[in-house]
Amino acid sequence: MLARGGFNPPGVVFPVSAVILRKIDAYRRVLESYSKPLLKLIDWRPTPTGNVEVLNDTASFYRYFDATQHAEFLYQCVRETVEEDLPREVKYLESYDRFVGRVQTLFDVPNSKLDLLWRSLQQNEGRFSKRARAKEFAALTDSEAVAIEKMFREATGSE
Repeated sequence: MLARGGFNPPGVVFPVSAVILRKIDAYRRVLESYSKPLLKLIDWRPTPTGNVEVLNDTASFYRYFDATQHAEFLYQCVRETVEEDLPREVKYLESYDRFVGRVQTLFDVPNSKLDLLWRSLQQNEGRFSKRARAKEFAALTDSEAVAIEKMFREATGSE
């Protein structure tokens, strides 16, 4: 829908669902603000497969309704995506790329190991845990480990 309206390039998924998931209770309230009162007007019965079968004509209930709350909620989610989530994601990707680039200039490391290295340092505030140094990164010398930790802190701006 946003792509058809020219808000984002075709083929690019706009990640507004992440914000909706973070606000799932508010989303539920917005949806129920219209559907809950409407339930009194709908005749239905459960089906054997756990679904529902609507027994009366309900098209007019949905054709023209006040979607102000729904539009306002979606607007807030889009705004939060554009102003907060996307910049945070770009910053994360730029940091990752800087880190990987620096590590690759000094070490011949496969991509899968680079990802593990990144995640390990990220989870431990830019430092190798004792377990990681003893297991996954045991081949690193102490000076190499210190250099990689410094590269991580520089790449992420956490010095």
